[in-house]
Parts: sequence; structure tokens; C-alpha cells
Amino acid sequence: MGIQLEQLPISETERRIELCRTLMRRFAPEAGGMLICSRISIYYLSGTLGIGLLWVPMAGEPVLMVRKGLERAKRESPLSHIFSFRSYKEIAALCAEAGSPLASVIAVDKNGFSWSMAEMLQEKLGAVSFVSCDAVLSRAKSVKSAWEMNKMRKAGDGLRRTLDELLPARIHPGMSELEIAHAYVAAAWECDNSGQMRMNAHGEESYVGSVSAGDSGVYPTYYNGPLGYRGLHPAVPFMGNRERIWERDMLLSTDLSFSFEGYHSDRTQTYWCGGPIPDAIMRPHQACVDIYMRVVEKLRPGTRPQDLWVLSCELAEKSGYAEGFMGLGRDKVAFLGHGVGLTLDEYPAFARGFDEPLEEGMVVAIEPKIGIPGIGMVGVEHSLEITAEGARSLTGDTTEIILVG
Repeated sequence: MGIQLEQLPISETERRIELCRTLMRRFAPEAGGMLICSRISIYYLSGTLGIGLLWVPMAGEPVLMVRKGLERAKRESPLSHIFSFRSYKEIAALCAEAGSPLASVIAVDKNGFSWSMAEMLQEKLGAVSFVSCDAVLSRAKSVKSAWEMNKMRKAGDGLRRTLDELLPARIHPGMSELEIAHAYVAAAWECDNSGQMRMNAHGEESYVGSVSAGDSGVYPTYYNGPLGYRGLHPAVPFMGNRERIWERDMLLSTDLSFSFEGYHSDRTQTYWCGGPIPDAIMRPHQACVDIYMRVVEKLRPGTRPQDLWVLSCELAEKSGYAEGFMGLGRDKVAFLGHGVGLTLDEYPAFARGFDEPLEEGMVVAIEPKIGIPGIGMVGVEHSLEITAEGARSLTGDTTEIILVG
């Protein structure tokens, strides 16, 4: 029909594959290659969101095997060897036919396989032994190329325009959380949001993010983040609640995402309408801003993520708001931020145990928040690019509570 969808540049594919091979020598030296199942990892290395398997040998050409959509995969991916298959028992023959035979030890993305899939794969491949390549993929995806960064910047600017320029004029007290979430979605579409929000953690789901009016911000939540929310329904605990109304002199907290051609941005923004903002809200919010600014100053190549988590906890303690820092009670989370990219929750986490230094080209979200019993949650979050000179925000510079009306 004359319409050509974007094809991942061959230079991108080659860079990513070689990066993974380098990382395999560190994290899976015994493996002769990677066999990838996760669709988003298949996309990262092949340029198509195929359902199937991707074999990336340590030497030789990659082999993409899809269960359906062979012609689409060939149109979208720059890889040379793309086949269809029905059973795992065909995999070894297809790879051998392509000149890239399977190895006796294979690294797999264990987070991408279900237990039943893994058992079936082991049965069909017989004597092959398996190790993990999850660390390989997480590190590779965390450092963005110039091609990727262009998309990340567009995702960030789209979220900035939505939250700073469009949404404040479209929301008002009397609207439900769900109506505000719908207003966000409509505004985000106008800013070229792609709509799809993907999570890396197994079983984690979300849609757009969350809108929390008043004490919804400290409502118990399953989601691995500090902001609480009631959500639409127990089966759909996202977006906002249709019965919870935002009123004047009530805090409105939003933690929302935006995607552009598969790449995400993440930001938290609070809003207020009514009289002067009470000190009970302004003081902890300012404490979050101070923590954010101190951390961003140190956000540069060579800094260890865990050190910034420790710093943030020390600053929260000094501010007097340690009890509500990053959530209340059992809903506290033990991290300050996370990587952002093809999924919303990428490597690294700003938490204890993450001691590998930050690198130029990473994109991370820093999100200090403080829960206030009976009132809600304050805080700030932006997605930031790590450059040689330091951090640069992709989602704007707003740290204050935005006044509406």
C-alpha cells in the first residue's frame, strides 16, 4: 500500500548485538549465545515485536524465529535470517541451517520465560544447559544510543507539554480522579503519545499511571512505587477512581507516563486549587524538592546509584520526614528512582546493592516523595539524561506544586 513503517537501522542492530556479546563475556562467559523470548528484548535486538525466539550466537549471524507474522518481521527487521516455526523441536535445525548452530550452553532471558515454556524448551533441546542473560540485557538497554535518545527526548518533551501546558487548563475541583486521568490521556494523545506503557518486572502492570486526590495518595497499593492510589477497580487498580472527587484545598498527586515509539518518560506532578497551600503540605514538598536537587547535582557518570539512595535517606532524616519518605508504613519502597527506556522500570534502581557506576547515555527517573497521613503524598519526579557534564531533565524543570484555576 506504499506505507513503510520505520525499520531499525542496521547500525543500531549491530551495535546492540556487539554490546550484548561484550556483556556476555562478563555475565555469562560459559554460554555460546543468547536465546531470547521476551518480546521487548526481541524488539530491542531485531527491530520487530515478534512472538517467538531470537538466537544471538557469540559468533555468527542472529536468527529470528517467529510463530506468526513472518512477512511483517521481514519488512521491519534488518536481520538476514528470519524464519517461521511451530515447535521448539525445530529450533536447532533452523539455526544450523542459517549457519549459526545452537551451543551446548545457552543464556536465556529467564524473566521472559514462563515455567511451562522453560520446561518445554529444555525437553525439546535435550542436553543443552541454560544460564541467565537477564543481566546482559538489562545493562545493554540501560545505555541509550543517539538514535534511542532522540526518541527519549521526544517522550520527555511530550510529557512536559502535557503536564505543564495542557492539563492545568483542563482540570478543576469537582472532577473525579478518573475524569482527570481521562483528561490526561486526551492531552497526551495531542502531544503524540504512543499510548503503550510497558513494565519490565514480571507480572507488573499499569496503564498510563495514577491520579490520586487527597488521601488516595497514601492508599494501600500493590504497585512497586511510593504513590498510593485507589484506581478504577480492584481488577484495574490504575488511572483513577470514578467516585473519588478532587475538591478545593485538596492535594492532587499524579504519577504519569508517556511513550514515544516505544520509549518512555516518567514524571510526578502535584496540583492545587483553592486558598494558600498549608504548611503541612508545603514543608514536606519542599523537603522533596531539596532532596531532588541535591541528588541531581551528583547524578553523573561514575556515581553509584546506591550512594544516592543513602544520601536521600540521610536528607529525609535531617528534614524530619523520614517516617513518610517513599511511602507510609508497609507501603514504603526502598528506592529513590529507576532507569527508563523501552520499559518504565529499567536498570538501574537507586537502591542498596546497585553499586555499578552510572554511565553516560543512561536515562533515569528520580522521584523523592513523602506521604502525609490523612492528606496525601507530595513529591517531585523527572526523567533525566546522564551526560558527561551531569544530568539534564527530559521532562521539564517544574518542581513546584502547580496552581490550577
